[in-house]
Amino acid sequence: MDLELPLWFEIGSLVILTLILIADLLLILKRPHIPSTKESTLWVVFYVTLALIFAGLMWLFAGPEYAGQFVAGWLTEYSLSIDNLFVFVLIMTQFAVPRRYQQEVLMVGIIIALVLRGLFILAGAAIIEQFSWVFYIFGAFLVWTAIRQAFPGGDHDDDVKQENFVVRLLRRTIDISDHYDGAKIRTIVDGKKMFTPMIIVFAAIGVTDLLFAIDSIPAIFGITQSPFIVFTANLFALMGLRQLYFLLGDLLDRLRYLHYGIAFILAFIGVKLVFHAMHVNELPFINNGEHIEWAPEISTWTSLAVIVIAMTVATVASLIAAGREKRAATPLEAAEAVAEEKGTPPTV
Repeated sequence: MDLELPLWFEIGSLVILTLILIADLLLILKRPHIPSTKESTLWVVFYVTLALIFAGLMWLFAGPEYAGQFVAGWLTEYSLSIDNLFVFVLIMTQFAVPRRYQQEVLMVGIIIALVLRGLFILAGAAIIEQFSWVFYIFGAFLVWTAIRQAFPGGDHDDDVKQENFVVRLLRRTIDISDHYDGAKIRTIVDGKKMFTPMIIVFAAIGVTDLLFAIDSIPAIFGITQSPFIVFTANLFALMGLRQLYFLLGDLLDRLRYLHYGIAFILAFIGVKLVFHAMHVNELPFINNGEHIEWAPEISTWTSLAVIVIAMTVATVASLIAAGREKRAATPLEAAEAVAEEKGTPPTV
């Protein structure tokens, strides 16, 4: 059964969401600043509430099945986007981006991610429509990605190192100044026009977004095959990501088990995709080209429950472990940790 929504709803929702993103971008350009915890919290709550309202409208216009697909897809992409924040933190640190201008960098990264994911969604939808066996490939890829996430080979530091090729290429081909000039990409040094290091940061963010789009799009197609739900789930997951970056702050370092939760979700969806491929099998060398009837079709609501439980367990376990380490720290270690956080000497 294909998703059927009123055309005015699809167009209207996309227009409204685009206008919200543009307003968010204009707000950053007009008033660059470091958002407070209260401001970041209010924005994140706003975007989460907006996503839940959209899910309610999906329930009203399309029914509970598609509303469940949207929520499951949104939560999957949201969890993957939080994982994306870890790499953003490393990139910001590596290139010493002034905190005042990190909002602009994040917003550009979000826009790049939306464009890339939009292209991947269109390509993925076209491929799926023509070749049902692609689910075997998507499923195997997600299981492999899950293994890479769960074990040391999937280290976030490696993601940053992969971008060094792009950085080296830029340094060899264009003139780049040694210092930032606000959030500008171009500046003038000794009368000569040059690019600022911000161009390198944008390139690194763009490569990261490309890598994450390759991982995330097959994951959400394992939950729904509706291009509209896939795109809106991605859109809602990326909206508010900038504020979430500042809200989580140092908490990201404490979420040490988050990658295990994400790995479990990816592996689960990968297996689900393989089962779906078996259920609709048309490959002649598998079961003589016949559908494999015993292959289970995992429901949307089961997927949603697995996603919520996996992220909850990973988050709670991370916070408990961080709390135990903090309590076990010696007074000197605790003082040094506070000093590092506050930027002050540990002793007077």
